Amino acid sequence: MTDTLLQRIVLPVASIEDAKATTERVLPRLRDNGSDVLAVHVIEKAGGAPDKASVEQRENRARDIFSVVEETLSGVEIDVETRIPYGTDIAQTVLDTASEFDASSIVFTPRSGSRWVKLLTGDTALGLLNQSDRPVIVLPDDDKGGSG
Repeated sequence: MTDTLLQRIVLPVASIEDAKATTERVLPRLRDNGSDVLAVHVIEKAGGAPDKASVEQRENRARDIFSVVEETLSGVEIDVETRIPYGTDIAQTVLDTASEFDASSIVFTPRSGSRWVKLLTGDTALGLLNQSDRPVIVLPDDDKGGSG
């Protein structure tokens, strides 16, 4: 069953640190199984409000993030693609991208943040878990002792 779940995965990554942590955690689970990985970095649109950075700056940041994913997953027989979708709802944009990719699952490592911050800003992880039409695999965050 694991082989099927990890056959075509969407790997949402938010930052360089997140990309490194997530790809390091998923790599041992993907070795030699011929998985296809779509790394996704959503550029959040402000929905009418001014954006914090230019689109070009955000795309350059996404490419830097993807270089970490590609470097970490290099050397194994895994097909890695990258995609930069745009959306006002990060979770929904990841889910839409997973549907377009015909992903077998969405795999991520939860990012740190207090419950208060998550309450105020919305919790992308919770949105993925509650709204997904396909399996969502949450990998343990080793920095938290595997309890994340």
